[in-house]
Amino acid sequence: MAAAALVTENFKFVSLFFKSKDVMIFNGLIALGTVASQTAYNVFAFHCPCSSGRNYRYGLAAIGAPALAFFLVGIMMNKSTWDLVSECRLRKLRKLSAAAGFALLGTIIGRAVVAPLTWVVISLLQGQAYTCALSEFVNASTLQGFPSGQGSDVMAKLPCEGSVPTELQHFWVEIERTLKYESQLTGWVLVAGLSLTVFLMLCMKGCSSPLGYRQENYWSQYRSNEKSLFERTAAVHARLLAAENVKSFFGFVALDKEDKEQLAEHQTANPICSTNWNRVTGVYLYREKNGVPLYSRLNKWATYTLENNWEAMEKEMDMLTDGAC
Repeated sequence: MAAAALVTENFKFVSLFFKSKDVMIFNGLIALGTVASQTAYNVFAFHCPCSSGRNYRYGLAAIGAPALAFFLVGIMMNKSTWDLVSECRLRKLRKLSAAAGFALLGTIIGRAVVAPLTWVVISLLQGQAYTCALSEFVNASTLQGFPSGQGSDVMAKLPCEGSVPTELQHFWVEIERTLKYESQLTGWVLVAGLSLTVFLMLCMKGCSSPLGYRQENYWSQYRSNEKSLFERTAAVHARLLAAENVKSFFGFVALDKEDKEQLAEHQTANPICSTNWNRVTGVYLYREKNGVPLYSRLNKWATYTLENNWEAMEKEMDMLTDGAC
């Protein structure tokens, strides 16, 4: 029972990746953009060096280097990455079990690999980089009628028309067909493996989640709305606070009509202490309080604040602070 409860709790992170339609649409757009980028690269920028030793490095770089760059950008653009960093800095991961940390890393990596895997798959299906990379390793003895004594230097030059004698150029058609077959077969095997992996993760998510579909959908909508409203409100708050500080320095502040309306409506913007910022920052595991769901750190902070239960908040948030505010 204890093991089942642990798995149920910590695989909630996995569900965050699959249950949001916005995430699926976003991942689809990333994949389409990657396909377009890869196709444009092959048409306008890919040029096999046709040199022994260089073909292999260039082909691998054409497949791997953009994929690595896409992966790192995906990691950096994921909000959960910085939530995990904040959790490590603020609370030393005291509230995060190993299973939960592994599941969270899974969701971060799961989103980040969409673009690089798409790049790799399309590269393999198109086959240009693969044929360039492995052309120099083709065994000339397997080609009927190919002159003996020809080494990797000659084989590496075959992808470039005119770089070898005319009587050897026609062998490239057979070599290219074989290498593209290998490349595309590898690509389709990778697609099948990824599809099976996603299917198994979806099954695992459905079996391990303690929440029903409707509540999961509500949780997703709540997080999306909270993020949107928080960012909009933070932008207005920061602008008003900046306006007050500028006015205190110059004696006046130049505001446009919208800023004046906001200032008239809200009057003032009080600074928020670091303790409260830290309380609503970091990784969050789904929790309930007396049977009532707490959908985020902000939701938890608001609940304890309304109850004026600061001691319970400090314990629950696991914060080390010099004083509450």
